[in-house]
Amino acid sequence: MDVSHLLLTSVLFLLPFIAQVSAQQPGKLLQEVCDHRIITPVAPACTIASGKGFLQSYFKTGLFKGFLFSGNQWVSCLTQFCHNMNTRANFYLICVFFQDVLSSNKNPSVEENNPPGYNVTTIDLEAGFTATVDPSSPDGSYFTIQGSQLQLVKSVDYENDTVLIVIVACQNAAGQRDTLDIIVTIINLNDNSPVFKQTNLTVTVPEDTKVNATIVAREDLSPSDADLDIIYYELNSTVQDTTNYFAVKGINNPEIYLQKALDYDKVNSTTLILYAMDRPVGSSETIHTATATINIIIEQADTKPPWFLPCSFIDVDKSICISSPYSGRVNISEMSTEPLTLDPGPIYAKDPDYTINEKIVYSIVGGNADNVFSVDADTGNLTMNKIATSPDSYLLQVMATQVNNKQKYSVVSVEIKVINKSDYAPYFESSNYTGIVSVGVAPRSLVFQVEDPSSPLMIKAADDDFPDKFNPNIEYYIKNSTDFIATKDGLILTNVNLLSPETVIMEAVAKDTVSLQEASTIITVEIIFAADKITSDKLYTAQDMGILGGILAALLLITLVFLGLMIYKHYGKTVRLLINKKFSKDFPESYENQAYNQDEHPDLSAKEQESSENGGITELQQPSFFLTSSKEEIDGLPKTSTASTVVFDLEEKEEEEKEEEEVKEDTKHEKEVKSILKTDRNEGDHGYKAVWFKTDVDPDAGEKVEVIKDNASDYDDDSDQDLQENEEEEDDKDDHHGGSGVSIDSENSSFPAAEVMINMSRTATENDVKV
Repeated sequence: MDVSHLLLTSVLFLLPFIAQVSAQQPGKLLQEVCDHRIITPVAPACTIASGKGFLQSYFKTGLFKGFLFSGNQWVSCLTQFCHNMNTRANFYLICVFFQDVLSSNKNPSVEENNPPGYNVTTIDLEAGFTATVDPSSPDGSYFTIQGSQLQLVKSVDYENDTVLIVIVACQNAAGQRDTLDIIVTIINLNDNSPVFKQTNLTVTVPEDTKVNATIVAREDLSPSDADLDIIYYELNSTVQDTTNYFAVKGINNPEIYLQKALDYDKVNSTTLILYAMDRPVGSSETIHTATATINIIIEQADTKPPWFLPCSFIDVDKSICISSPYSGRVNISEMSTEPLTLDPGPIYAKDPDYTINEKIVYSIVGGNADNVFSVDADTGNLTMNKIATSPDSYLLQVMATQVNNKQKYSVVSVEIKVINKSDYAPYFESSNYTGIVSVGVAPRSLVFQVEDPSSPLMIKAADDDFPDKFNPNIEYYIKNSTDFIATKDGLILTNVNLLSPETVIMEAVAKDTVSLQEASTIITVEIIFAADKITSDKLYTAQDMGILGGILAALLLITLVFLGLMIYKHYGKTVRLLINKKFSKDFPESYENQAYNQDEHPDLSAKEQESSENGGITELQQPSFFLTSSKEEIDGLPKTSTASTVVFDLEEKEEEEKEEEEVKEDTKHEKEVKSILKTDRNEGDHGYKAVWFKTDVDPDAGEKVEVIKDNASDYDDDSDQDLQENEEEEDDKDDHHGGSGVSIDSENSSFPAAEVMINMSRTATENDVKV
């Protein structure tokens, strides 16, 4: 409409110049036409208000001001002018534009989806005329005229009707009638959503489908849009952790493809939601969206080799499972006709692609020396072909292969130990054991005997294959309870923290790990509160007992060492005296005078002479080697035995006499040896030596006299004082020894001053001891 106005205005401005070319003035020409000089103007009965208003306002201004008549006569005049002048080329272009203006005002436009009663346009009527919708109108049912307003009686939809044509009839009472053709253009709006051909479809995808392969084609997913908008797509998944497996080719391409390798064990199905939108995500305009549901079913493919069972997964994806070796036993030189019993079970492999479950066959591919064993191809049972003559173990290699594809295989080790035959199975000496344990004890605590709550409960299995019925290969375990465990030694321990009192009945099994023979017994354990126990509520484990024993042993050792030190301190000197005495008895010829010292004891010889003259009782002074004892040694002797430890008893003297008689017999052919303890000198006899005391040595003896020096000076002064105290105590006890013929002279009891003379002559009939 705006373009037409612009063109018409341009033409009207050029009209005077065109008229000059034709040697006629346009204003004068129009004036003559309108003054009935050429035609008589006839006004139309009805027009569209918008077109008339434009032309009327235009011709009342500018170059044509004052040339037009009032009312609708200008329309009739212009129409008549162009009709009569259409053969004249100079005015043809002008008439075309005038007609275009008039016809454009007969084609109003409305948006679709308008409600009933919507005003399409306004009709201008001449006085006395009324307007109605001509029944012959193609789309007259959509319109009605209310006064001068052309209205819609129902909503229009661009997708159904793009143009509506209506004829308006204008008539007056005199019967004068005029018609007006109106073409109504429907404007399209974005009022429709995209529509999928299928809103729900199911697709089966093999597990081994290659990445980037098309899963759903574009043709199956492209929706239609009545508004002919550009469609935008988005894909989501309703199953967790499956979104990354599938994607659309592009934002405007709904084709779905595989972007990540499938794993049936992880994903065996998923549901995808495809969104189709007529505006981009985030647009400020209204977005109409359609959805389609795609159900993806993963079909497992034969992708994995067989697995020997049992096996353990080594990754979180559980795509690789490593089996443990099998083991078994056979008796040496014994043929077994039954399938061998293996641990942890019979040889068995399965296809991990369990929905396919291809058939598997077994074979021995290594380690079968001398062809002793064979395996059943279908069942996997291992049997013997011949006896095993060697104690060496067999390490077999067994292979499991898929029948449909030999390249899918697995190999497992089977160790067969050759053992000596076991004639007897282990057995429990008691068919039922009972124990108690406190509530709340820590795991790995001992269970104690009911009969003796201080003793741990221990189960024991015997085996008659052994002389002492003790089989070191037996191991114990609890079969039907996880609250307790058994050690290799048969001790029953708690395995968890026991929270409440109850009675637990369980089965204990003793298994010979070599022969695989088993025995079982029943254990009943009473779980009680600690206050209910008769014995101490403090329970010690075997480890605690071992630590306690070590501590006690260390304390005992320390005590023994301390006791020895104390004995040595109080009685060590007494023991040494007794040892010295015994030593003197064993070696009677080794007496030496080591205590003589004339400088310290000048009167000793006189005292000896006096004692010799006085009595018929022989008095014996202690030998010199006793003088090495200090005061503490002498004081340490018991008071009641002082004399007996210093003076020889009669019994000892008799024993010495017997020994001397034996010596006499052994030395009767030897040269007679005379006493070496004499006071006279005999230089004529060379068969003996004489030991002279210092007081009796002849100064003229020369080198033939050997002087034994007195060692009494080596002793401390304290020893003299100690011995003097002992003498006073011994004087009180002389009466006890007088009856035996031996007496102690109190004057001569000072040991450092004593001199001993012993006649060692082996030919004498009597031993004289002179002091």
